[in-house]
Amino acid sequence: MTSPLDSLTARANQVALSPNEVARYSRHLIMPEVGMDGQKRLKAASVLLIGAGGLGSPLGLYLAAAGVGRIGLVDFDVVDFSNLQRQVLHGTPDVGRPKLQSARDRLDAINPGVRVDLYETHLKSDNALKILEPYDIVIDGTDNFPTRYLVNDTCVLLKKPNVYGSIFRFDGQASVFYPGRGPCYRCLYPEPPPPGEVPSCAEGGVLGVLPGLIGCIQATEAVKLILGRGEPLIGRLLLYDALQMSFREFKVRRNPKCPICGDHPTIKQLIDYDQFCGIRGQEGPAMTAQPTGETTVDELKQLLDRGDKVFILDVRNPEEYQISRIPGSVLIPLPSLPQRFGELDRDAEMVVHCKSGMRSQKAIQFLRQQGFAKLKNLKGGILAWADRIDPTMPKY
Repeated sequence: MTSPLDSLTARANQVALSPNEVARYSRHLIMPEVGMDGQKRLKAASVLLIGAGGLGSPLGLYLAAAGVGRIGLVDFDVVDFSNLQRQVLHGTPDVGRPKLQSARDRLDAINPGVRVDLYETHLKSDNALKILEPYDIVIDGTDNFPTRYLVNDTCVLLKKPNVYGSIFRFDGQASVFYPGRGPCYRCLYPEPPPPGEVPSCAEGGVLGVLPGLIGCIQATEAVKLILGRGEPLIGRLLLYDALQMSFREFKVRRNPKCPICGDHPTIKQLIDYDQFCGIRGQEGPAMTAQPTGETTVDELKQLLDRGDKVFILDVRNPEEYQISRIPGSVLIPLPSLPQRFGELDRDAEMVVHCKSGMRSQKAIQFLRQQGFAKLKNLKGGILAWADRIDPTMPKY
């Protein structure tokens, strides 16, 4: 099976290094594993980064500094204050700017000789093949399951190596999925977890330095693939525990029955990955009405101002409750609800909320199974309360 990297030697022979580039990359050039030929391979290579956030930051910085000739960035978000704790591509003056703009400025400052392509769009089945096709290597820096499966399947169909990484709280993992040479992401994770079972970084948090380490591992793997040196993480899953400062490694074998890379694949074109992962809508202040029944923050404020008796149940984590809370709310974190729902009055009018609405929906579904009937979900959660009712409330 051929790969885009198979033609890299021929393309490298067509490029030259200027005197300034020789000076810039001199610490590479004196290494026998890199040398002039290796640096030309880096210059001739192209790498696509899916995401310009936590993992995309060290990836972009170090790949640009290393002299990778063409770097593509896919992202559609803007810089938020909550990003700055870990997304070092962006700075305080960039808050409110599209991430791709601040990322391009930062990479240009590091190495103006690198071509930076921007794709300010949500990666979907109808554009993934076109966006990924021109690049030698794809690096997955995403934080959601639909995009991970989409990136994997697109790379398999295009026969491109997929350098994978993920982070959560104090834990990270990395691997290289290379079609024809090892397993793919589906061989490791055949099915996505049920929606909401695995918390996002926005819900569970992430240590600020963790993406720096995992992103650097991904960047290292990409450089090794370009140079054709060393042993890539093909068929190996590297697990990192920051609290213990420990690494573990597990073998990952190709599944002959894998639906995308197996001996008799059944997936021959890209599918609806939101549907595959059971996603019917993303958590956010602008969520559509759910069958749980909703109320808005304005309606809740009117009830409180009139002195109506309403019980406000907060199902966030204690750490979130310490940051901000709606006056009069009672905290019972969602994981504790099965053990503590007996503390609640089944006859009370109850408004349930979380950060932005998804966990409170799950709480209401559980409480209804226990016989609670007078329940409403607070649309947009405490983020909507901060936006519309109390602008002084800290947001996270």
